[in-house]
Amino acid sequence: MRLLLVEDNFELARSLKSDLEKAGFAVDVSHDGIEGEFLGDEDIYELAILDLGLPYRSGLDILRHWRARQNTLPVLILTARDAWYEKVDGFKAGADDYLGKPFHTEELLARINALLHRVHQHSGGKLQVGGLKLDEDRQQVITETGEVHELTGIEFKLLRCFLLHPGQVLSKATLTDHIYDFDSDKDSNVIEVYINHLRQKLGKRRIETRRGQGYVFKEQPE
Repeated sequence: MRLLLVEDNFELARSLKSDLEKAGFAVDVSHDGIEGEFLGDEDIYELAILDLGLPYRSGLDILRHWRARQNTLPVLILTARDAWYEKVDGFKAGADDYLGKPFHTEELLARINALLHRVHQHSGGKLQVGGLKLDEDRQQVITETGEVHELTGIEFKLLRCFLLHPGQVLSKATLTDHIYDFDSDKDSNVIEVYINHLRQKLGKRRIETRRGQGYVFKEQPE
């Protein structure tokens, strides 16, 4: 999953990017409102973490502009402005969640995962599809027979993407955009290697190759 972090505090942004990457997310960072708004319209992110007190353009203005353009990117506001009426302003502008500073990284990660699950219509706090359960804290997958498989970083990112989009054709380009940020060296050939690794753990029929299109995760393998 690829996230956009718009935060003008360089130290906090660097720390959050590191924590989010350890949790299996690809993260692009912007430090000002104009660039942040532009990036949020790129249609490559699953979620934006948006500060309100940004240079050049406020977080609220960014959010209002996105929603006015029918940009439905899920937005979690992260800000030191924690008064109740400011939260109301954020929700009225189109925010999906709100977390005040200071905060614990564990709470931020829990809110991100919960928001992603809601957006993709997975309730209950756990990502479970077709008998598979993804442990997002331990980066493990548990099969319907109770087997536990450790996942590498890329395997985890790919499987989470598949479980959030079951039955959908995901191209190599789409998967590459989801697992790499702008600073990474992108290699679409790596995708095929790690999909084969997932097939070895979950069964060859779980992930179907569609020639010229991409891959489909099947909830009920034939």
